[in-house]
Amino acid sequence: MTWLAETAMLSHGWRRFLLLVLAGAIAGLSVPPLFVVPAVFVAFPVWVWCLDGAEQARGWRRLLGPAFTIGFAFGWGYFTVAFHWLGAAFFVDGGLMLVLMPFAILALAALIACFWGVASALAHLLWSNGAWRIVTLATFLTMAEWARGHVLTGFPFDLLGYALTPTDEMMQITSVIGIYGLTLVAALLAMTPALIWPADTRSLSRRLLPLFLALLVIAGQLAYGYNRLTGTTSTERTDIALRLVQPLVYEHSDFGNVDPVALIDRLLMLSDMRMDPTDQGLADITHLVWPESSLPFFLATYPEALARIARLLPDTTTLLTGAPRQQYEPGATQASGPPFNSVLAIDTSGEVIASYDKSHLVPFGEFLPYGPFFASLGIKQFVPGAEGWAHGDARRRLMSLPATPPFLALICYEILFSGDLGDTAGAQFLFNITNDAWFDGSIGPAQHAHHARIRAVEEGMSLVRSANSGLTFATDPLGRITAEIAPRQMAALDVRPHERLSGTVFSRLRHWPLLVALLAGLLISLFAARGRRRPL
Repeated sequence: MTWLAETAMLSHGWRRFLLLVLAGAIAGLSVPPLFVVPAVFVAFPVWVWCLDGAEQARGWRRLLGPAFTIGFAFGWGYFTVAFHWLGAAFFVDGGLMLVLMPFAILALAALIACFWGVASALAHLLWSNGAWRIVTLATFLTMAEWARGHVLTGFPFDLLGYALTPTDEMMQITSVIGIYGLTLVAALLAMTPALIWPADTRSLSRRLLPLFLALLVIAGQLAYGYNRLTGTTSTERTDIALRLVQPLVYEHSDFGNVDPVALIDRLLMLSDMRMDPTDQGLADITHLVWPESSLPFFLATYPEALARIARLLPDTTTLLTGAPRQQYEPGATQASGPPFNSVLAIDTSGEVIASYDKSHLVPFGEFLPYGPFFASLGIKQFVPGAEGWAHGDARRRLMSLPATPPFLALICYEILFSGDLGDTAGAQFLFNITNDAWFDGSIGPAQHAHHARIRAVEEGMSLVRSANSGLTFATDPLGRITAEIAPRQMAALDVRPHERLSGTVFSRLRHWPLLVALLAGLLISLFAARGRRRPL
């Protein structure tokens, strides 16, 4: 490690750039569901050591010079590995899209890496020679992670904190500090080897003290999680029973290739199937759930669909389904704008009694930012619809149906946004429908599912998740999976949400403790840098 530390500090130019890209790629192996956690302890010290040896810049190069390039290169390697699964979506269309795939992944990784580049540059402005320098870098890195989760609608996949949530025990700490708070902890722990090496005149025991402290923190995280799991009682609700259908609908990629009759046949068959000899079908089910994109057509194009659904549903059963919904002005007979990606609640008479329209759309996936410009380059959104999709109202995520406990409806990646899910105070459980079939065969669906489980832990609410091709499952309020369907299996699953917990620390305080910690980190960095003499 001393050799690696000295090599990193003395490197420069393209050699340093490649070293950092490699180190970042190694760190990327820590993301869900890979969880190669030791990788971050090997990789992140390289970032610190490279900043130790970074050239002093003047003027604007203090922000966009060597220090920025160091963070950018590390982030580029990290996000290329972390986001490589997005390339699976290019196989849907094939052809030219496959040629563009590596360039698109590298370009996206480079764009996101700019956040880490800025964090690196700002940290270098307050750099010091002692142990506090890892506090400086960890503080600005956490700020950068917060920014990429919020700027330009946000893209909070694979926040660094997820590396420390590979087990049920380890993820429980997010009920206190949330995933952004755990990102700060993960950054500090990952950088501790930079305080041990390179070897100097300190005794070995003194040099290893930071490592022992890091191990003690992880042991405390495990102990807290074990105590919470064993000391918390979670009970199933008796007032609601859901049947989750995983239908394997692949027509979502081409609305014009949909056979509504055959598709409804499949959904109805799966919905009323008997799991075992004692199964009563839908007789004991209060809510039937079809995932996002299970109806990749407008119901108006196949009016018989609602009639067939009505004939299927018992008097006490409501269907909750993902479907596109057209918007109309009052009294109009023609759609007045782009459609919504929605959750529709359909009762036993075949009437749509409630809906939620997805409000947090995926850039380039469901709408095209700066549409005319990108359209002129031949770039289109992945999800069909010439005009893209319309943004719904985030305040309407809380759904309250007759004889149903209120729940938060979250479509696809809306479940990723920690502390920004909607009216969690009024909800009894989290309801997430998604279509991850775009990424079948990659780590994407498992990664998305893991992120969703962390939201259940943060909020202290059970999660019910219906996915088109997987992963379909239910959790308790501690994020433990209570029932699931295997990926790419056409099946149905009967589940009951659990009673929500009285309230987690995170659900009450949100990100305020993190803000205090970041302010403390900035103050520590300022004081640590005061004695540093540096040419202007």
